Amino acid sequence: MALALATLPGTARDLDRTSVLPASGVIGVEDAYFSPDFWIARLREPDAVLMDRATIDARNARLLREDDSMHDLAALPSALDRAQVVGWINDLASRPVKALWDEAGNPVSKTALDAIIANRAMDAIPANQATRYGMTVKRAALRTFPTALRVFSSQGDTDIDRFQESALFPGDPVLIAHASTDGQWLFVVSPRYAAWVDAKTIAEGDLASVLGYGARAPYRVITGAKPRTVFTREEPQLSELQLDMGLRIPLAGVALDKSVNGQHPYTSWILDLPLRGNDGRLGFAPALLQKNADSAADYLPLTRANLIRQSFEFLGERYGWGHSYNGRDCSGFVSEVYRSMGVQLPRNTSDQAVSPVFARTHFEPRDSRETRMTAVEALDVGDLIYIPGHVMMYIGRIDGRPYVIHDTNGGSVLDTNGALYSMHLNAVSLTPLLPLRFDKEHDYVDRITNIVRVTRAQ
Repeated sequence: MALALATLPGTARDLDRTSVLPASGVIGVEDAYFSPDFWIARLREPDAVLMDRATIDARNARLLREDDSMHDLAALPSALDRAQVVGWINDLASRPVKALWDEAGNPVSKTALDAIIANRAMDAIPANQATRYGMTVKRAALRTFPTALRVFSSQGDTDIDRFQESALFPGDPVLIAHASTDGQWLFVVSPRYAAWVDAKTIAEGDLASVLGYGARAPYRVITGAKPRTVFTREEPQLSELQLDMGLRIPLAGVALDKSVNGQHPYTSWILDLPLRGNDGRLGFAPALLQKNADSAADYLPLTRANLIRQSFEFLGERYGWGHSYNGRDCSGFVSEVYRSMGVQLPRNTSDQAVSPVFARTHFEPRDSRETRMTAVEALDVGDLIYIPGHVMMYIGRIDGRPYVIHDTNGGSVLDTNGALYSMHLNAVSLTPLLPLRFDKEHDYVDRITNIVRVTRAQ
């Protein structure tokens, strides 16, 4: 089988050629392309700082103030009324009306769904309650409803769990708004999302401790994909704890020449990590992160080279809708890459693409192909390209053809017979932007809704 590589209007004629399908079934990619150095070497100013720390911090503050998808926990009132809590829960989701299936391929019964909906305990929300705070002690799934049941839109689909929303990470602050009937779930509001979470992953604490944790110094920023703390028998909650990219963890103020959890700490950073006590309250304890694990004393500079290096840290990781499968999805992927440079993004593509604080180019369906291609040819490294339900990060060109890195559960092209061929990528993938297809009639460029330049202040 041969696959036709799409022509890029306005670029060299030799791009209009047919490429034979390689053994991998993925076109336009060679092994050399999997190295970030390959792409960095093609840049003119790979290490130029695109935004300084003060500018990034100011924009992060604007994001909290001006983007309706974000939640400024420090600005929320000291007491919550019933309408506020009901609004958060109802805004997340209403009762599903379409058929759902479980992992075994069985229909989710009305009785089972009734029980899940009832577990929200909406009638138990008080007229007024004191605002409570908590901190996430380990990576935790954010769920649409208070249940661990994985459900799917079609029988046989076991990847896209329709009750999976996102994830929280160690040290993430939350407002605790409500508890489920069975007491096993909390409805929490985090800076980027409001949803249900397993109660055992949240430790309740006072406002100063919860919101002050992320401002403490000195600290380490996690720059690897998902390194883990050192094994410890003495502190099981913190043993081999996963720390995902971009987390800022304060250092513990303990002696550098004394044993930490049974070993000398000189080869490791001594982190101060949150714990959940037997009473559910927040505490902190030291844990070791090896110095050869990827971390830094501060956020990485926002440069083209760092954007490429950080995105390639995830290359090949399994696609995980809503951060399932201990991975991430397309919007989670770009968020965590940028988070390692101190840049905050909204959680979902729909919010990222239209946030008022980022420089963006918007496209209407009526916009011409020429207009779209002009914008594609002006892409810079790190630009985010949005099509309905998906986001990609631009990383460079080969022979004039634009390439992207993205976390995708699909990836299709046309074969020489004009039939849609799926590459079944299902991972963080490196691909040419063209000739990826949205459907048989439209390629990705045809369906671009927005291009966001995160590296420029709005």
